[in-house]
Amino acid sequence: MSAPRIALLDYGSGNLHSAHRALVRAGADVTVTADPDIAVNADGLVVPGVGAFAACMAGLRSVRGERIIGKRLAGGRPVLGICVGMQILFERGVEFGVETEGCAEWPGTVDRLPAEVLPHMGWNTVTPPADTVLFAGMDPDTRFYFVHTYAARSWDLPAGGPLAPARLTWAEHGGPFLAAVENGPLSATQFHPEKSGDAGARLLRNWVNAL
Repeated sequence: MSAPRIALLDYGSGNLHSAHRALVRAGADVTVTADPDIAVNADGLVVPGVGAFAACMAGLRSVRGERIIGKRLAGGRPVLGICVGMQILFERGVEFGVETEGCAEWPGTVDRLPAEVLPHMGWNTVTPPADTVLFAGMDPDTRFYFVHTYAARSWDLPAGGPLAPARLTWAEHGGPFLAAVENGPLSATQFHPEKSGDAGARLLRNWVNAL
């Protein structure tokens, strides 16, 4: 059986080298690309992201990445967002008082964590639901590596609809925030699985194996 074909979306944001290496370790055949045909037709699409919400959205739109994501999801084809690649899936992001429109695959706003120490940087535990696919087989004290100041802190998707219900994974830093979402073909993590050692490798392998 051939390895699943993964398109790692290159839109000028994200640690592509580390993500590529981690996905290959997870058993995928990975292509780093901005080509819409390759990105739409791969078995899975990974959308990385680091830095500011607005800059990531500008980069994404420059390669029509929001259309690629939407087209894949319309066909039920898996997408995985990482860090700011998760944040831009929401309706909007607010940074320094500036509101930026996101991809709006999920309702809600990404804003500043209400914590005394920012960014939230380092290892933290998460609380996944019992029916999780991404975190299957992991111990409750498993830690993942975070680097972020902003996050989605609520879940506003109605109970019905094509991407509901969702499996929500929470973490704490100054209050609860979404550490991961599994919502039909659309999944995302606020932490960096590619920087999370064996735990991140296990999560990526779980995702790849589910394709």
